[in-house]
Amino acid sequence: MANAFVNYKAVLTTSELTTLYTVGSETTAIVKSLRVSNTDEENDCKISIYLVDTSSVSYNLETNRKVQKGESEELLKSSQQTGGTAPVVFKESEVLKVQAENGGDLHVILSVMEIT
Repeated sequence: MANAFVNYKAVLTTSELTTLYTVGSETTAIVKSLRVSNTDEENDCKISIYLVDTSSVSYNLETNRKVQKGESEELLKSSQQTGGTAPVVFKESEVLKVQAENGGDLHVILSVMEIT
């Protein structure tokens, strides 16, 4: 088994549901961090995040999470007190999708450890 730390990035230019990451074949992915930045200095923007399994069932990880104007936020916090992250495990061929309330406001960076 090989482990590789990788990242995936996107500028959410529309308010459409966007595929950020698809787990490769014969791979398990441990999502370590999902960071979102709102580049709009005047307006807050909401983001929703979904895990889609191999049966095309969509599971909400976040629904309409508000990201303050001009701020960045870690979306996988384990708690407000500790500030640590809570990893999420994705299986082969599962998909992480994101959706911004407003196109052009949000940038996302996903950090993953892939195990093949």
